Amino acid sequence: SPFFFSTKKKRLKVFAIYDTIDAREVLKASIRDPDPCVVLENEMMYGSKVKVPESWFDESTIQLAQIGKARLLKSGNDLTIVTHSRMCAFALEAANILEKEDGVSIEVINNRCLRPMDRSAIINSIKKTHRLIYVEEGWPQCGIAAEVCASVMESEGFDYLDAPVERVCGIDVPMPYCPNLEEMVLPSTASIVAAARRALKGRKSLV
Repeated sequence: SPFFFSTKKKRLKVFAIYDTIDAREVLKASIRDPDPCVVLENEMMYGSKVKVPESWFDESTIQLAQIGKARLLKSGNDLTIVTHSRMCAFALEAANILEKEDGVSIEVINNRCLRPMDRSAIINSIKKTHRLIYVEEGWPQCGIAAEVCASVMESEGFDYLDAPVERVCGIDVPMPYCPNLEEMVLPSTASIVAAARRALKGRKSLV
């Protein structure tokens, strides 16, 4: 393969897709990119059903994902939830619950490009909301959430935080085979809501 023998430096790109929009935009961008790209799918979503609008089949509406850029799923002012892949659905559910029950405005960011990561989007959101939660199915140690926490600590984003960054990750145990035990190990909408309330504890509406 020319890739292995080329003297030109290659940059690996890694994506984690959530929905049909991600799948189309990311795959098309990856095919056109000269560097090696990895597109990660979550097998637990293979049986999911999603609504696809008619405009989705219109070639003129097709956009390419910007490599190294996150995708804003929901705008908000009080707290930022960043996640990727299947957890985006859980984050959106948690955001709706928090807005209905606690009267807070939640921003949800789909971190669909894991490498290179859109650190600026996360930091700029922190400057607006002053609170951050990262949700991922992986273990907390050495995961994407850990990398985001380190990036925030090393950047100007740290100066804008009004509460510690919360990580909602899978429990650090081998993945069980039994479905009901699997649900206990992985993050859930309830665990995201609980983390958000911890981060928002100082707000008058939640005291």
